[in-house]
Amino acid sequence: MRILVIGSGAREHALLRALDRDPAVTDLFVAPGNAGTGSLAQSHPVDVADPAAVAALAGRLAVDLVVVGPEVPLVNGAADAVAALGIAVFGPSADAARIEGSKAFAKDVMTAAGVPTAAAVSVTRPDEIDPALDACGSPYVVKDDGLAAGKGVVVTQDREIAAAHARSVLDGGHPVLVEEFLAGPEVSLFAVCDGARAVPLLPAQDFKRLADGDAGPNTGGMGAYAPLDWAPSDLVETVQTSVLDPVLAEMADRGSPFSGLLYAGLVLTADGPKVIEFNCRFGDPETQVVLELLDSPLSELLAAAAAGDLGTVPAPTWKPGSAVTVVIAAEGYPAAPVLGDVITGADQDGILHAGTKRDESGRVVSAGGRVLSATASGTDLHAARSAAYALVAGVTMRGAQHRSDIGAAAADGLVRLP
Repeated sequence: MRILVIGSGAREHALLRALDRDPAVTDLFVAPGNAGTGSLAQSHPVDVADPAAVAALAGRLAVDLVVVGPEVPLVNGAADAVAALGIAVFGPSADAARIEGSKAFAKDVMTAAGVPTAAAVSVTRPDEIDPALDACGSPYVVKDDGLAAGKGVVVTQDREIAAAHARSVLDGGHPVLVEEFLAGPEVSLFAVCDGARAVPLLPAQDFKRLADGDAGPNTGGMGAYAPLDWAPSDLVETVQTSVLDPVLAEMADRGSPFSGLLYAGLVLTADGPKVIEFNCRFGDPETQVVLELLDSPLSELLAAAAAGDLGTVPAPTWKPGSAVTVVIAAEGYPAAPVLGDVITGADQDGILHAGTKRDESGRVVSAGGRVLSATASGTDLHAARSAAYALVAGVTMRGAQHRSDIGAAAADGLVRLP
């Protein structure tokens, strides 16, 4: 099988690693890739935001399957353009990708499907901000209704900060969603979908805040771990019946069947799991740990979903133990990351590249906010953390920043359900 992966982050590096160890995969391509993916796949330049360019590349390479990593090409219609050429594609249509592209659309789907979620008020004018904050209460949850790369959410008890964020989102031309705050630990659950069926993967937990102890601004994610030994034993089954199956049925009823990766961001509240958001693609950095533990072939699962028949392949199987990934970010991330810093130690096995490129001398340098993901597994969470942080210690980059507490509370048995 010839497979083209679209994207340039650590998520795509993780996808390539999983596909590279898959005996059914004969040729791997990546577009545009980064400084670390060249050892696994042939790299090609492409404007990922241009569906026609993505489809044209897939056609030139005569691939059997295209796997679209980021949300922007999916929302823009890359999967539609590839499918129009008769090439199998793992990723939802532009219509279905609205479940991430518009949080208000996702709320409407959830309401219609009876999915448990936070109460929310849509805001399109500045004079609607205060009534919405009053309705949803403190702590205030204020979201950019459009794509924001995981950084468009403010959660605060300071009303002025909440209102200011809402005004800035409106000034940027996007609607705002103000939501009820949900108390409890957050969980990410991925499901591979074929338009009618959802096959859940391992639950994971990521860390959105920049600094230890969940301090600092929201980021695209500073690390993750899996599995979640503290979670209820019936979590996946509960989410399947209360979230995944109803959402797929509702999307199909709307004429926009969801085929690809449906990412449910959940809060485990005292009343059970509730959805805080959906994404239409593999999440980063959770993909790094979920795929680190995958023990069955990835290509057959993705190809079956793209073909619309997950019933033809067995359920995924998982390695024992735990996996941890720690994101190494550039100085100034997330507000104004400094680019161009030389990196050493990025060639270690388990270091997945994200914001990297090679300079004119062939050195690996930083080229984005989140630069590397140090990913490792172990017999338990303590062992996986030790291995991941050993990789971090082997990397040198001026101004580098990372969290030191990824998975620590879970490893010490301190995660509590409400």
